[in-house]
Amino acid sequence: MSSKYPEYEDPMAHPRYTGLATFFRAPHTESFAEADIGIVGVPFDGGTTNRPGARHGPREVRNQSSLLRPYNQANGLAPFNLCKVFDVGDAWVTEAFDLEKALGEIQSFFARLHSAGVIPLAVGGDHSITLPILRAIAKEKPLGLVHFDAHCDTGDDYLGSRFHHGAPFRRAVEEGLLDPKRCIQIGIRGATVLPKLWQFSYDAGMRVITMDELQSLGVVGVIREIGNVVGNEPAYVSFDVDGLDPAFAPGTGTPEVGGFTTWEAQTMIRGLQGLNLVGGDVVEVSPPFDPTGVTALTGAAMLFELLCVLADARFGTSG
Repeated sequence: MSSKYPEYEDPMAHPRYTGLATFFRAPHTESFAEADIGIVGVPFDGGTTNRPGARHGPREVRNQSSLLRPYNQANGLAPFNLCKVFDVGDAWVTEAFDLEKALGEIQSFFARLHSAGVIPLAVGGDHSITLPILRAIAKEKPLGLVHFDAHCDTGDDYLGSRFHHGAPFRRAVEEGLLDPKRCIQIGIRGATVLPKLWQFSYDAGMRVITMDELQSLGVVGVIREIGNVVGNEPAYVSFDVDGLDPAFAPGTGTPEVGGFTTWEAQTMIRGLQGLNLVGGDVVEVSPPFDPTGVTALTGAAMLFELLCVLADARFGTSG
């Protein structure tokens, strides 16, 4: 490297159009022992009920994440200075045509990551991937949940399966992986096939914030409500990009108009700082439905916000 630019000794300072695509240009490793936080691609959309394509999400989010920089000027967090962040590759499956076996393979990957003491931050893939992640990291004790989405994803059997992307949080509650009283679902809206499609969320005691209520509360009120519900015990964050209005994220399988903006989403995620976060994911980026790449860029931006608060929770002032 030229002595004229000593700062280029850091690969993350290289021009962003160079190098191999990893999440945020972080180093890649297959040795979990090296990482504090492992960013994982989960290129699987076998749980999709309509429009596929989220299997291509991790690769395109990696590509677009090169546009992100390592310092968050909104909250002063620099996750790569707080801990060792690695792209640990993909939790890809060998039996992709068998949904339950595929979810089992994903669970095995995250179980190994968890056993190594690595905090998981996943990129899907459809929302069915969250269930095996929770199975891997919530065996010891049920977790709380902060869930950004247009849909509660607490449905039941659909076309012969109980494990599709519209049901992971019902299964997680039933399996004792989530404490429903410490779960909050934000951004729920849209027409449904059944009038009480998400009744399980209400019956189980989950806190559901519809878009109408979000508009009434404002993001500050939502952040306050998240803290009230989740408390100080360990919690997981799941961000479905269809929680955003499709004007900001058109490339997703189940778009619903009337969602929150990217600024509102960033602000709400930043408001998670101080919570006891133990993992998270960004799901449902489907690049085939967005040739512009803006959805993957938006997914990468939300992933960065999650990385910041997760790093701070485990290794920063909030840890």
